[in-house]
Parts: sequence; C-alpha cells; structure tokens
Amino acid sequence: MQKRTPLYQQHLQAGAKLVDFAGWDMPVHYGSQIDEHHHVRRDAGMFDVSHMLVVDVVGPRATDYLRFLLANDVARLKEYGKALYSCLLNERGGVIDDLIAYRLADVRYRLVVNAGTADKDVAWFNRQADAFGVSVSPRRDLAILAVQGPEARLKVLTQLRTADQSQVEVLLPFEGAEVGDWFVSRTGYTGEDGFEIMLPATEIAGLWQRLLDGGVAPAGLGARDTLRLEAGLNLYGQDMDETVSPLESNLGWTVAWAPEQREFIGRRALEVERERGIERKLVGLVLEAKGVLRAHQPVLVDGRPAGELTSGTFSPTLNAAIGLARVPASVAVGERVEVEIRGKRFPARVVKPPFVRNGKALV
Repeated sequence: MQKRTPLYQQHLQAGAKLVDFAGWDMPVHYGSQIDEHHHVRRDAGMFDVSHMLVVDVVGPRATDYLRFLLANDVARLKEYGKALYSCLLNERGGVIDDLIAYRLADVRYRLVVNAGTADKDVAWFNRQADAFGVSVSPRRDLAILAVQGPEARLKVLTQLRTADQSQVEVLLPFEGAEVGDWFVSRTGYTGEDGFEIMLPATEIAGLWQRLLDGGVAPAGLGARDTLRLEAGLNLYGQDMDETVSPLESNLGWTVAWAPEQREFIGRRALEVERERGIERKLVGLVLEAKGVLRAHQPVLVDGRPAGELTSGTFSPTLNAAIGLARVPASVAVGERVEVEIRGKRFPARVVKPPFVRNGKALV
C-alpha cells in the first residue's frame, strides 16, 4: 500500500497528478510543470517534502557519533541552528545517502534524510549508535514544507507570530531556528532562497492553506527536479549511490579531511582514491541540438563510448536540454562530446554546474 503525506487531500483538491515516488503517493505536477518551475524562479512556490524523514540524535556523545558517521565534520557547527550538508558513506567510500545535519544543542542534532533511503539510513544509524550511547529517533510525527523562490522569505515571515519573525528574519543560508514546536531552516533544493519548515504533521494543512491564500503556488516533483538540476544539485539514486564516492560525484567539497586524526566511516577508502586520482567525474552537459537529455543515455568522447548521463531534463530557464554525466576524469570543461539519443548522436558542451543560480543563467 502506498504511503501518503498529511497533505494528500490538499494535493487532490489542487488537481495534482499523483505518482509513486519511493513508495509514496506524491504530486508530480498540478497542471503545468513548466509554470510551477517559473513560479519558483520568479516568485514563490511550495513543495510537500513530508516523505523525507527527520531523525533526531540525542546523547552526551552525539557530536562524536556524527563525526564518525558523516564525511563532513559537525564540529564545524559552532553555533546552535547551524547546518551542513554531508554524505553518509559505507566502508568502501560509497554514498549510502546525502543529508543535512543541524546542531540544535550540545547533545542534540537533527538530520533530514531522503525518502527512498530512510529505512536503510535509520538501520545504519542504529547499527553505529550503541558504541556512542546515543538515541536515534525517527520523527514521523513531523511534516516538512519547502517554500522556495525570491519572494519566499517575505511570504513565510507573514505566517509567523510577530515574536518569532525576528528569529527567522536574521537566518543566514544553512541556518535554522526552533520557533515553538516548528523548526524553520534557510535551506532548499532549488537554487533559490527560501525555507524548509518542519512542523507537527497536524499543523501542515493549515500552513499550506495560508500560504496558498497568500499567493504561494504548489509545485510538484517535476518542477523540483528541473529546478535542482538547473542548480547543479545531485539526486540520490541517480547521480550518486553506494557504488560511487563523493569524489566521483562532484562532492569532494563535502569531505572534511582535517583534522587528520578524525576517523569517519569510508575515510580510508577515500584517501586511497584521492591518492591515486579519480578515474571518473561528474560534469554538466548542455545539448547543442534539439532533443531532451535523460539518465543512462551514452556519452561519447572522440566517437567512442566513455560514460553516460546520470540525470537529464529540459531546462525551462535556459530553454535547452541539460544534464549531469559521469565521464572520464580527463574530459575538460568547454570540450565537446556526443550524446546518443535513440540511436542518433547529438553534440553537447561540457560545463561546470550549476547551470542557473538565483534565476540567472551561468552557462
């Protein structure tokens, strides 16, 4: 049986087309994916991301636990509310999941993990927890609403009590604040400014309606995918998984090598890979012909197969097909390659992601 978020009825009322996503009934669009994409880039849109899982980690050694568990280093989070993005690795250096970690107190952290890996992640968290004496608490009592776009901050602030507005208004990117039993963070997955709001599942329908009445447009998984790809953001299960490392996934910046004495799961495998040099890397492609790029299409270098698309879509902002591809490390930015689409070869230009930032073309 498919899982449903607390906003399932609201999606139906808004005319959503629902699809199966990681076992959840989720809206792919509410009529026009392209219109939803542009609304986020130009104004503000909201995404129900309650299929993702909030996990709270509590204990005197919570910091030590997460420093061992994650490739990035939570010791960098010097202030409460600060967040970082990290990969969760296996011993071989492969990516089990990517997530955001928030420091809420000296002994308390909050993680947000992907829907498709949630059960696997929690099992992995619990497997490592006993040695550090921490508690791992999945929070299915919480829902998550992402409000994104250049007008998102103003429209979210109007939904907060006057006493809470000042807390949220001063948040910098990758910061969050506890506002009563809500947690509001200035994070997102679109390349635009905005907030992700974690709140009791019983309260999200009311917030959804108030934002809807305030002109925030619902947006589905389709727009979420085109927005994140324009922003050059990886999608777990396509651009990275347990068979590839962060170094091969354009995520080397998320690995905290210092201090050298910090042991984390997968470190030794990554050090070997760093020492010998990666054989493959993730690059951006812009198709220089009519067509649409899709995952798993072959990439040819000098006429020979050399890699494949991991993600691809039509970019509404650029009015062109774009994608991410894993190719030999020797392939350079600015180089031309070919992509095989339905048995035919089409030229594409290698670029460095992101393709779009804050609504402006970068390629």
